[in-house]
Amino acid sequence: MPRAVVAGVDESPESLAAAEWAAAEALRRDAPLRLVHAWNWTLHPAFDVPAAAMVASAAQRTRAMRLLEQAKGRARAAAPTLSVAVEAKEGPASTALLRAAEGAEILVLGSRGLGAVSGVLVGSVAQSVAGRTPVPLVLVREGATPHDAGTHRDVVLGLDLGDPCDEVIQFAFTEADLRGARLKVVSAWKSPALYTLGPGEVALAQGGPQRASEWQGFQDAVLHSWRDAYPNVAVTGTAIEGSAATPLLRAASGACLLVVGRRAREGHHLGPSNGPVTHEAMHHARCPVAVIPHK
Repeated sequence: MPRAVVAGVDESPESLAAAEWAAAEALRRDAPLRLVHAWNWTLHPAFDVPAAAMVASAAQRTRAMRLLEQAKGRARAAAPTLSVAVEAKEGPASTALLRAAEGAEILVLGSRGLGAVSGVLVGSVAQSVAGRTPVPLVLVREGATPHDAGTHRDVVLGLDLGDPCDEVIQFAFTEADLRGARLKVVSAWKSPALYTLGPGEVALAQGGPQRASEWQGFQDAVLHSWRDAYPNVAVTGTAIEGSAATPLLRAASGACLLVVGRRAREGHHLGPSNGPVTHEAMHHARCPVAVIPHK
């Protein structure tokens, strides 16, 4: 049986958009969908008695099931034939979601991103989970269309040519293939600083058309076997000198999905490990963002 697509649910409109997006993704992958809501509460000391605790817990569970049923309705509207399960958990949301993600295909969460006007950051739960989940995480903003596909809505891959990881590349190609979408690959390169070079290596610090052509050729070489493995995916690639974040976000404007990588760390005690480009994508991209852990 295919592994489930898991979506975290809360009371936000972004959460409902995530449930709808996750339903369409599960349908594309012929996988079941699990909707998970977690709550964490502290009873006031004056009411710290078993009876009051039971009443409070029952009220939270009733609210949780109401939220889950609302999200389930949105998911079913996007994919009427889909198998949808709901799960209410008591405890910290980030912990519950990380446990729910174990063995899942994808984890999907709502995200408000960082608007130029509102300045609202990605929620603390999404931020924490993004740095720790062992499976691909997709952050979905309100208004995202779950069925985005086709030549007018690209899948965009931020490809780090210094660390071109198979997990990240494969996810992007698979998503483009599932949607019948074009894959747009964006990489960035920088000439080495003069003080880092040894004798006779000064020419390496020079940019210009020749260096740009070399990096473009390197990107083409990295993607060659993947093009063969996914013959139905049309691929365009760009290697740009400078920082990766700005051209990547520009390329993702109007895309149906942006795919970036995150280096997985051994042990959670080190905290979230999202790199600067992934951080920018999570906070500023208008389209759904897939964060793929890799070694």
